[in-house]
Amino acid sequence: MSFRLTLAQALAGTQRRPLAGMWVCSGSPLVAEICAGAGLDWLLIDMEHSPNGLESVLAQLQAAAAYPVTPVVRVPVNDTVVLKQVLDLGAQTVLVPMVSSAQEAQAAVEAVRYPPRGRRGVGSALARSARWNRTEGYLTQADEHVALIVQIETAAGVQAAGEIAAVDGVDAVFVGPSDLAASMGVLGQQSHPDVVAAVRQTFEAVRAAGKPVGVNAFDPQVAKGYADDGAEFILVGADVALLARGSEALAATWVPEVERAERSSY
Repeated sequence: MSFRLTLAQALAGTQRRPLAGMWVCSGSPLVAEICAGAGLDWLLIDMEHSPNGLESVLAQLQAAAAYPVTPVVRVPVNDTVVLKQVLDLGAQTVLVPMVSSAQEAQAAVEAVRYPPRGRRGVGSALARSARWNRTEGYLTQADEHVALIVQIETAAGVQAAGEIAAVDGVDAVFVGPSDLAASMGVLGQQSHPDVVAAVRQTFEAVRAAGKPVGVNAFDPQVAKGYADDGAEFILVGADVALLARGSEALAATWVPEVERAERSSY
């Protein structure tokens, strides 16, 4: 089992368009494999808002490994133990949510790096990350196989975006408009002009720090706008959302509206 490019390494390559990815939130290795073979650039296996634990993340990483797609795992919290466990599963690119300061970004950097640079626990002989010590020199070369993306999704994070991006060891920054909208007092309005302006402000600060920036945007027009604004990687859909909308379309085609209205009350 060979190492693949991290998302940061993919972004550093010749790139003529933003890298398009999708959420994998179902917790299903089968669904992850279906999505991995779809032809997208990257997948986000989510542990923050999805029924994913260590075992299901491992199974999804194994399912995706057979396909030329870059998996990213979003941990539920900026925690040294959780990050250690996810990295030991073999995740090479991790996304840490709710980073609102340079100090929080620095804590994430230390959690994914071995001493003396960081505080990642050493268990390479026991872990898929080092191929159970089949990878010679993994402990000294681990940084080559691990990328850290931090997620800005609060008003405070927007203000500190430049400082966050400048932290040594942060490989890229991802913007989450949903929680950002909530933080700005416009819950559920990701396309509110103030939210869009804050996202663009973050783009400018991150790019000025010399780091790639990405964003979540399911609406194709919004996603295209963010691509024009400089987003280098974008999440453009989710497995559960596609299933929800697709099944609703089937119901709309085959079930009378009055019956669907009755069932929607359950």
